[in-house]
Amino acid sequence: MGAASSLRDRLPAFPWDRLEPYKTTAAAHADGIVDLSVGTPVDPVPAVVQQALTGAADSPGYPTVWGTAALRDALTGWAADRLGAQGVEHTNVLPIVGSKELVAWLPTQLGLGPGDKVGYPRLAYPTYEVGARLAGAEPVVYDDPWDLDPSGLKLLWLNSPSNPTGRVLGADELRRTVAWAREHGVLLFSDECYLELGWEADPVSVLHPDICGGSYDGIVAVHSLSKRSNLAGYRAAFLVGDAAVLGELLEIRKHGGMMVAAPVQAATVAALGDTVHVAEQRERYARRRAALRAAFEAAGFRIEHSEASLYLWATRDEPCWDTVGELAERGILVAPGEFYGAAGERFVRIAFTATDERVDAAVRRLAE
Repeated sequence: MGAASSLRDRLPAFPWDRLEPYKTTAAAHADGIVDLSVGTPVDPVPAVVQQALTGAADSPGYPTVWGTAALRDALTGWAADRLGAQGVEHTNVLPIVGSKELVAWLPTQLGLGPGDKVGYPRLAYPTYEVGARLAGAEPVVYDDPWDLDPSGLKLLWLNSPSNPTGRVLGADELRRTVAWAREHGVLLFSDECYLELGWEADPVSVLHPDICGGSYDGIVAVHSLSKRSNLAGYRAAFLVGDAAVLGELLEIRKHGGMMVAAPVQAATVAALGDTVHVAEQRERYARRRAALRAAFEAAGFRIEHSEASLYLWATRDEPCWDTVGELAERGILVAPGEFYGAAGERFVRIAFTATDERVDAAVRRLAE
């Protein structure tokens, strides 16, 4: 227990536990809760994906960590078609058991520890910090990555489109960051899980030749099917980038038994090969986003960034927990911006992943 306690003590309190009393208040609303706090998909898994999963259900043997050749073909093909990545080979891809697992354990798998630093945005998904702390490394935040002190900096996280703000980094910012990281020998991982959900901007990957110069040296992109294909329950994600880095991670993950289940591998192939369901899901999210944005703005909120992703980053220029509490009284649950760093203490994150019926209920309540 001593070792487990020591590891646990490195970590901050799990933020979502603090939201439970507000969830209880919202759930007591006569018309039920409208949960806009966690961006979890609620729409059906596409039929083509379900069919692929069940078709591969008779999988008695162990899957491989690197995935089937069919999966690697699907990953390289998608990276070329969707990201504009050039010359992607099987050695440039690696399936992972959901992107959160990778974010949390990457510093450990890279062998980082005391004396090493992990950089991530000042407003960010909290698991970047958790990953650094699990490894015993030092988490450091930035506004602009090139302003960081590169000494001891071993891993740099980018996140575009951003969770929580929905901000999209422009091509010039990405090029400058890639060049800076290479100049200083810093490994760059780009979390691009919301890349296919641009609304007022067209997100670009660090793997696009206009950004990386056609070379993947020192850069890796993280992608997920949780949002674009409603596969959060499948834990289907993957890496694309530097073959040397992915090769090392592959060996470590073989030892650790970090295998994507064989039926999920088959489902991933089907999901990446079908664009119809992606377009249909985008349309659903676009409608919900428009309705919620108009309703929150009419209720006195200011929306900042939010040009991509599944969230509205909103403020009434008051402490975030005051906003959370007032909305909970209306039966609407949102995430306090403080979860994503001190810079978010006067904002809330509003997910538009609820059903159409629940979104309509939120719109009505905000107008009352």
